[in-house]
Amino acid sequence: PSVTGSEEKTEGQRATLECSTPYACPAGDTALRWEGFNPRVSKVSWRVQLDTSGVGQQVTLTSSFSWRDHSKKLLCRVSDGSKSSSTEVVLRVRHAPKDTKVSLSPSSGNIGVGDTVTLSCQAGSSHPPVSGYRWYKDGVAVGTERVLALAGVRREDHGRYHCEAQNALGTGVSPPVTLRVFSAEISASPAAEVLEGTATTLSCDVPGREGHPEELTYTWFKNGAWLKEGPAHTLLFPAVAAGDAGYYSCQVTNSQGSDTAQAITLSVTYPPRIPTLTLFQETQGGRQVIVLCVVDSHPPATLAIDHDGTVLATSGAEVALGQQLGVTSSRNSLRLEIRDAGPRDGGKYGCTARNVHGHASATKVLVTHAATLLIQPSAEVTEGTAVTLTCVGTQDTVEKPLYAWYRNGWRLQESSIPTLEFPNIRGDDAGTFQCRVQSGNSSDASEAVPLRVLYPPRQPVLSSFLQIRGGRLGILQCSVESDPESNLTLRRGDEVIACTRGCPQTTSPRVRVTASYNSLRVEIRDVVVEDEGTYLCQAGNSQGSASAAVDFKA
Repeated sequence: PSVTGSEEKTEGQRATLECSTPYACPAGDTALRWEGFNPRVSKVSWRVQLDTSGVGQQVTLTSSFSWRDHSKKLLCRVSDGSKSSSTEVVLRVRHAPKDTKVSLSPSSGNIGVGDTVTLSCQAGSSHPPVSGYRWYKDGVAVGTERVLALAGVRREDHGRYHCEAQNALGTGVSPPVTLRVFSAEISASPAAEVLEGTATTLSCDVPGREGHPEELTYTWFKNGAWLKEGPAHTLLFPAVAAGDAGYYSCQVTNSQGSDTAQAITLSVTYPPRIPTLTLFQETQGGRQVIVLCVVDSHPPATLAIDHDGTVLATSGAEVALGQQLGVTSSRNSLRLEIRDAGPRDGGKYGCTARNVHGHASATKVLVTHAATLLIQPSAEVTEGTAVTLTCVGTQDTVEKPLYAWYRNGWRLQESSIPTLEFPNIRGDDAGTFQCRVQSGNSSDASEAVPLRVLYPPRQPVLSSFLQIRGGRLGILQCSVESDPESNLTLRRGDEVIACTRGCPQTTSPRVRVTASYNSLRVEIRDVVVEDEGTYLCQAGNSQGSASAAVDFKA
């Protein structure tokens, strides 16, 4: 049989194929038919010619073809009894891209920040072939290639992606695919710095947390120490306190693995607490009164010291000072020295502390003493010096006075001798001394007088440890006893790692240095093998030096 009609069809349009043969036998078994078509959308008609102009038969197939018929084979078969012959027709159905899909690679496991991800757009069928592609993320166009490659994935890449495949007849749109970026991040509400008493929430989130296909577990840490664990992604402080301040991090875990968020610093501000006001009278080398005010607050407070309502010193604006006064201030601390103190300097002293959140104050009364404590050769001596403390008071002509001695408030001895001697004084002998004179029915105590003993550094205490939880954190701590304060230097070989003063600050972002009185703490984050070695802590002051070493293992 012969077939006429175009093999190139367009989806949705009706088309006709004709099959004919020059044979016809009304009384025989000759038959002509179409095979392989869909009878539900097709119509078949026959015509037989038996006249003087010719002999033959024709079968006409009229149908509407879909994209699924593309490349399908139809047969026109003529048969006569057991004999048959056929002609094959391969349909070519023009259609827009169909069965468009997105494939994601990798298709399993967590995708983290920095990973490489590819999304591929594939049309199941398209005739003519696909001529162009378009990519969309959350409805916004992001690419025009068949493969969308994301090298170094960011948290912002999380979202729903779909693609469009285009040819001359139209566009095929894929169902959306969600790219889940498994990256933990902490946020603070209302802020990372809040006023004491504020309701505060720390949230640990991964993108798309609410629509995540499986349950997540959250582990919270404060200052590197485990805090709590469970399904809750928030840490609630109904009324945040100063003690809640610190470094917080969290680890999010699912069945594929875990991710730890970078730590966030929660800072809690609060008004000044009640200041600690200390008064003492020193008689060594001339009568001197020292007024010391210390307070706890955040941010730091401005301190003011007054005497019977008259401001003598502040830690902020300058106050006119007389020759009799000396002022020293530091963070949340103010020290006033009154030289050549007399009866006029007795009375009520007050300290007021203020910051942006409020103020607080404290008062104390200074009472001058008749008894006087003298230290020879000086109230500040070097270790090994012979020191004599003499108690001078009002003497009774009838009874011999008794002298009681105290150091740091503890009773040392009582005798009729007005002196306390240290032939070879040691650093451990330093302290605040006071004497009491008992004569007849009268008794009077001197002002407490500090005796300072200068001595070289003792053997430093150098320790190291490696903290694994929340990241590899190496800590080296060096402390020493000495007076005056020692300059501590931490070395590894010829390299100076850190010191308490007088050396350049480290430029490594992994190293954090914290220095305090006779103490040096070095934190090394993300410890590597190159950080191993022998570390030496050297302590030195005006009296001498000492050192200690420790081996640090990663």
